[in-house]
Amino acid sequence: MSEQPLNPTTAPVPESGTADEAVLSADADTTTVHASATGSTAADVTASTGATACGPTAADVTAGTGSTASGSTAADATARTGATASTGPASGVTTSTGSTASDVPADEAAALRAASFERARRLRQEPRFPGGPAADPAGSHHERRIRSFQPRRSRVTTGQQDALERLWPKWGLDIDGKRVLDLDQLFDGLPVVLEIGFGMGEATAQMAADDPGTGILAVDVHTPGQGNLLGLADKAGSTNVRVANGDAVILLREMLAPESLDGLRVYFPDPWPKARHHKRRLIQPEFLDLVAPVLKPGAIVHCATDWEPYAEQMLEVLTAHPRFENTAADGGYAPRPAFRPLTRFEGQGLDKGHVVHDLLFARI
Repeated sequence: MSEQPLNPTTAPVPESGTADEAVLSADADTTTVHASATGSTAADVTASTGATACGPTAADVTAGTGSTASGSTAADATARTGATASTGPASGVTTSTGSTASDVPADEAAALRAASFERARRLRQEPRFPGGPAADPAGSHHERRIRSFQPRRSRVTTGQQDALERLWPKWGLDIDGKRVLDLDQLFDGLPVVLEIGFGMGEATAQMAADDPGTGILAVDVHTPGQGNLLGLADKAGSTNVRVANGDAVILLREMLAPESLDGLRVYFPDPWPKARHHKRRLIQPEFLDLVAPVLKPGAIVHCATDWEPYAEQMLEVLTAHPRFENTAADGGYAPRPAFRPLTRFEGQGLDKGHVVHDLLFARI
């Protein structure tokens, strides 16, 4: 199950590989062309797909559609914006204005590059589906801090797209940090629990169907999962689910009123098993400092994980926090509550011999 939220700990961005400042990419079919001339006999045209055309006599440029154009003396790489770069035996690279790269003054070339980057930035901010979840809903809240998740772009099925287009305007919301949510109005007066990281939404949809008297505010950044959960809830006739898209830290910090939640659920967050990545784990003292004020007294924080070292850290952090109290009589782990279904992710862990631990702590 993918994890949504972000660890609010302020820290420099570590090296690449697990991007903390994750940038949602533009649609897979978006192609941005950067042309540079290396002289009168060669040119490289690099598209965002990684395709490269070079040489004075032949070039193959593969666009995002998979088609290939080749010729004996020139190649065209057409970007989504309509700009075209072409090579010739002695002309270098032709820009969209008709002049060659070797003829363009440095300041004009810099302006062209800036315009290209601006187009790419706008594309990253466009929703994949008009009226659906935004690509970067809280762009104005960009922060340099350690994050506990990395957004993934993957294929959206026809059914998921249909659910997003039909149901997002009614049951979806973007975490933009610009308003405080009125949960009573959003859920018609139902008590509300926040679920952070729901993956493909199967367990969330089942809990919503089994308990129609509880509203579930489910947060994730995975577009296929968002569409899948909306579709499952619609199919089951559940009207007590709302899907929030974006950074859960911004939601907790800026968009929820004090003592507005009746519970928090964090099931199978990313364990970040490498020691140097432990700082990315979600359940940290700083995260609990954000959670405690928005929970009502007696509200339950329910965590589950199949990663033993992470379970130990969760138990230690929750036990040490002054605003939470373990509901287990022995001060340890709790049995799996009947309302939490066996998830697909959990089943995979059990098949591998993992032990699943549940932790239930009450807000004091």
